Amino acid sequence: MNISHTRALLLLVLTAVLWSSGGVFIKLVDWNALCIAGVRSAIAALVIGIAAPPRTWSPFRLTRYELGGAIACMLTMVMFVAATKLTTAANAILLQYTAPVHVALFGAWFLGERTTRLDWITILMVFAGMILFFVESLSAANTLGNVLAIASGVSYAWLVLFMRKNVHVRAHEAPTSGSDGIFWGNILTAVVCLPFVAQSFASGFMPSAQSWLGIALLGVFQLGLSYALYSRLIRSVSALEAILIPVVEPLLNPLWVALFAGELPGKWTIIGGIVVIGAVTMRSLAVVYYERQRTMTAESKYSA
Repeated sequence: MNISHTRALLLLVLTAVLWSSGGVFIKLVDWNALCIAGVRSAIAALVIGIAAPPRTWSPFRLTRYELGGAIACMLTMVMFVAATKLTTAANAILLQYTAPVHVALFGAWFLGERTTRLDWITILMVFAGMILFFVESLSAANTLGNVLAIASGVSYAWLVLFMRKNVHVRAHEAPTSGSDGIFWGNILTAVVCLPFVAQSFASGFMPSAQSWLGIALLGVFQLGLSYALYSRLIRSVSALEAILIPVVEPLLNPLWVALFAGELPGKWTIIGGIVVIGAVTMRSLAVVYYERQRTMTAESKYSA
């Protein structure tokens, strides 16, 4: 499926909307973090397998970059759920979104995708806005949760880097969904967490109906459909775009909390949100403008 760059950027925003439900639903589920991660990923793998089938159904036929993406995906899933349980959802999301810095630092070396001055300015503005956004809720408490959130940001960055690298090395082949790393990452997460789920059931614990509903929504929408869409977009955007545009996700989480839990954002949250959305929007518009200018210049030279 060929997607224009402009449309891909817009669909990335939709992906972020789906991702943004994660914090609220995870908090609503009364179960061990590893159990949530495992069952959620089992459901998500089923959805991704239907909506965006992987290139291969055999783990032994994965490229080393697909395998690296699967491991990075598993680490991201487990550590983020654990971080959300151990610290505030705001802390977990903010600290995970240090990922664009890792992509910017390693992208040129690993992918050969140059990080421009515009990219660095956008990153600085995003981080400035996110600090303002969470200044009312970011806490030094819950150190383990914060450390896991930072680590999930590193693994998330490498998931994107491995996915983009795999696109590069398989560029000569017919386009695929690019979901192999994510699909097998969710399978791996389910397998790793299976013993904890089994032990939970063996102890006599049974999640409530609300918890099962929350896990189902997490698996189908927050993870399954969102990553099925994301895996189709990864060919049409750069690694930095793939990780920078979805930073609107942490801005939407408090909105869902305000709507469904009655918690209203403070003034610093609103100011920070404006800064982040403004930075990402300006970068996207600038990229679209320069691409159109380049296309018009090339067409004029060709016609001449």
